[in-house]
Amino acid sequence: MRLNIRSTASPGIPAYAAIIISVFLWGGSFAATRLGLGELGVFSLMSLRFLTAGVLLAPFLPRFIRSLRKSFRKGDGKPLLIMVLLQPCLYFLFESNALRFTTASQAGVISATVPLLTALGAWMILKEAVSKRIIAGMVIAVGGIIVITLGGSPDSGAQKPLLGNLLELFAMTSAAGYLIAVRKLSSRYDTWLLSALQIYTGMIFFSPGLIITFQSGISVTELPLLSIIYLGAASSVAAFGLFNWGMKYVPAATASSFINLIPVVAAFGAWLVLGEILSGLQTVGAGVVLAGVLISQ
Repeated sequence: MRLNIRSTASPGIPAYAAIIISVFLWGGSFAATRLGLGELGVFSLMSLRFLTAGVLLAPFLPRFIRSLRKSFRKGDGKPLLIMVLLQPCLYFLFESNALRFTTASQAGVISATVPLLTALGAWMILKEAVSKRIIAGMVIAVGGIIVITLGGSPDSGAQKPLLGNLLELFAMTSAAGYLIAVRKLSSRYDTWLLSALQIYTGMIFFSPGLIITFQSGISVTELPLLSIIYLGAASSVAAFGLFNWGMKYVPAATASSFINLIPVVAAFGAWLVLGEILSGLQTVGAGVVLAGVLISQ
């Protein structure tokens, strides 16, 4: 496994391909998470997810340490800390709690704000230009996501919708901030190093979940191993690594527009793995999302 990917020029298609693959891996994580939550609580599943990812990256720790020493400059501590706090710590903390108080449909609508928040932040912080075509594509994709999320039946009643929706908005703001931070840091830092920092921070942050898991008395054979392996290897190591590498060459606003594909991929994964079926209206919404992403590119 080679983690130090280098390029002499802008990779173009490979960078976009890396982002698209990572989006598909993240989209598949919804079905894997649903399966895992059938056996474990949220904190326990997250702790095992990042522990698996950390074990996979352990052989490359000496390389990551050398890379960090070589790249680190005075003043880098703050943006690095902001990046790892935003994603995975605050993002997963806000989102998991948001779904305690609001419905999945409402949370899904709010998740469509990520590209808009990222484009706004990239314009303000990174001075990236945002074209009318990108804005039009994002608006169309947001409309498609709204159709998808509202086209299905509510999962549960919203106990405290205002609180839940506010927490979900905080999660999406964290995701947007993470995208901007990676875009800025990837100009000097190896993107696999950035991914490793995120994964090991997540492993430490969610480590209390391991205590909960062991105290529950569950045996190794009772663990949802397929879900844990997929979440740790595919949607953590591979997805974070590929996305961060692609962000090195693709503007933050453009890269974030691909995130609108996640609900579509998640719906397909739910149908394939869990047997959930999209309604006709939701299928139309999926097509609108795809059209919006294509237009924005």
